[in-house]
Amino acid sequence: MSALSPQPLSPLDGRYASAVSELGEFLSEAGLNRARIQVEVEWLIYLTDHSLFGSTPIELEKQRQLRQLAPNFGDDEVAELGALESTTKHDVKAVEYYVRRRLSELGLNDIAELTHFAATSEDINNLSYALVIRDAVTEVWLPAFRAVIDELRAQAVQYRDDAMLARTHGQPATPTTMGKELAVTVYRLERIRKQVEAAEYLGKFSGATGTFAAHLSAEADLDWQAVSREFVTSLGLTWNPLTTQIESHDWQAELYSQVAHGNRILHNLCTDVWTYISLGYFTQIPVAGATGSSTMPHKINPIKFENAEANLELSSALLDSLAQTLVTSRLQRDLTDSTTQRNVGVALGHSLLALSNITAGLGQISLNRELLAQDLDTNWEVLAEAIQTVVRAEITAGRSSITDPYALLKDLTRGKRIGATDLATFVEGLDIGDAAKQRLLALTPHTYVGISSALVEHIL
Repeated sequence: MSALSPQPLSPLDGRYASAVSELGEFLSEAGLNRARIQVEVEWLIYLTDHSLFGSTPIELEKQRQLRQLAPNFGDDEVAELGALESTTKHDVKAVEYYVRRRLSELGLNDIAELTHFAATSEDINNLSYALVIRDAVTEVWLPAFRAVIDELRAQAVQYRDDAMLARTHGQPATPTTMGKELAVTVYRLERIRKQVEAAEYLGKFSGATGTFAAHLSAEADLDWQAVSREFVTSLGLTWNPLTTQIESHDWQAELYSQVAHGNRILHNLCTDVWTYISLGYFTQIPVAGATGSSTMPHKINPIKFENAEANLELSSALLDSLAQTLVTSRLQRDLTDSTTQRNVGVALGHSLLALSNITAGLGQISLNRELLAQDLDTNWEVLAEAIQTVVRAEITAGRSSITDPYALLKDLTRGKRIGATDLATFVEGLDIGDAAKQRLLALTPHTYVGISSALVEHIL
């Protein structure tokens, strides 16, 4: 027998629990059950507020007490509900019995049969999942996502004028600025942020096959579609009028695809920052007491970005699976989504952990301006693009008789390192107008950055 007590299987519940625990408030089994209690209570209050089936509105104090069942749902209540489920072998039925117990304690046995009235389990579940996913995204994931964007925006502004050698295909290329490169990522992430913030959270409340059949059998003259719409929207959700037993989960697929897209943009950021650190463009700020390597004391490893990479990959894989599988249900209903949706917290948890690491990592790097300048000074050949472009313009304007400017510059620079003097001598000998020649002679790799600084304005 092991000396260990039961251990968490997922690192999100073990090693990294402190970074993702906020999600557990919503996307844990307890969080889901709390939402189920909320939905059951609100449906009961809705029915009685409308005096349906001879009921009368619950007095306000008892309504308040019923509505406190969800926010007061703690460890003792979790245990009580677990004991009920061990008998019912059905999670939603256990919630119904739990609510009935509370009705009895409040002297409301006369309306007990309105608990879970005409509702299939999925009527409760789909609304509960919509509520917990909405709250987890808006209250936990989005703030962490915005924090990364805000830090990147601040650094983009800070480094907007810091010229650096670009590295298309990993080779020296037309210079840019570090700020402009970070701004590209900010712009991409902002589009995702807006999409996630605009996400719809749909809900249905229409019975076992989405036909309101049981509802009509109980009261044929009631506009049950209007009742369903009013109830669903009262929870802050968007009403889905046309479903099978389950809400079709299309909104979830859309949301998870957007989050996965955001993950992949961030993954691209992590690999680029990792590479910039490797090149020496960014230096890492030592953290007091931290160890980079168990055998090499000098090392500061970019572990925040490496950890984020791995967690973004895990998150995206899970989100992709969720988006692909949740939109399919055999005929009018199967239970594959029951297990699948219980992993939403795991998928968002790995993304949240990555966001935490990226924010921390960005706070532990600083720009090595000396190395950026040195890199530019040793790659004057990147001005070949500017020279051949100017020559083409001069040919078109009738101020040059050069026949193939691209080939001319290719012969001069391809696969070679040339310096400022070599390039100046070459430009002096070009058959182009004097004004164009002076513009080229004034150009350096440091200044050949176009409107990089001005482009940063697009993220402000």
